[in-house]
Amino acid sequence: MRNIILILTTILIFQSCATVPVTGRKQLSLISNAELLPMSFQGYEQVLDSSKIINNTAQARMVKSVGKKIQVAVEEFMKMNGQSALLEGYAWDFNLIEADVVNAWCMPGGKVAFYTGIMPICKDEKGVAVVMGHEVAHAIANHGRERMSQGMAAQLGLSSLSVAMGQNPSLTNKLLMQSVGIGTQLGMLKFSRTHESEADRMGLIFMALAGYDPSEAPKFWERMAELSKGQAPPEFLSTHPSHETRISDLNAQIPEAMKYYKN
Repeated sequence: MRNIILILTTILIFQSCATVPVTGRKQLSLISNAELLPMSFQGYEQVLDSSKIINNTAQARMVKSVGKKIQVAVEEFMKMNGQSALLEGYAWDFNLIEADVVNAWCMPGGKVAFYTGIMPICKDEKGVAVVMGHEVAHAIANHGRERMSQGMAAQLGLSSLSVAMGQNPSLTNKLLMQSVGIGTQLGMLKFSRTHESEADRMGLIFMALAGYDPSEAPKFWERMAELSKGQAPPEFLSTHPSHETRISDLNAQIPEAMKYYKN
């Protein structure tokens, strides 16, 4: 019986795998975007309703302009690779929120927010493109959906969303909320180092397709490292790669991204 359960579990995991664009990494996918995106959009609106949105300033217009260019680049990339169907249900939106927080995020389905605190480190349009490409990459790679699937597998056993909701609706709803950032500080997701590195690589390609020089990415992280002034936690204690590792990896990935660069 134990062997039969193991075999059935292995089959279910295999059937529930998706593939990340660009990297080709296999990821667990127990929930569809059709199920996840409505929750994501709801969370995004909750964040906007409780925040001060900046409009009609140079920085706000820059965020929207760069976001639109990255959106077009992503849609072009997915079409070029026969993966346009993966963007079904996306409803792109780009906003600047007033908060002294050095961060930005993209919820599943293309809902992006930058905080005013990160704009000085971005410095200009090129810096915004670095961050925008990276955050959009999280959504394209379905990292939120993967987090949700991992949570369901770990806490509820391998199951579908509908079955999980029937078995434990409270916990399932909590996992859904966490997977899209609802209930976390300012809607931010804490992705794993694997997710962060994957988003870095994909983000380089997306910004290059949008007409931004990917060599700007290491420069942005050099500025971020300068801001931290050695106060960031050691890499093994953080979900993010260390600044040094990140910069080194980005420099190694630039030749791949340059193949897509349209200047």
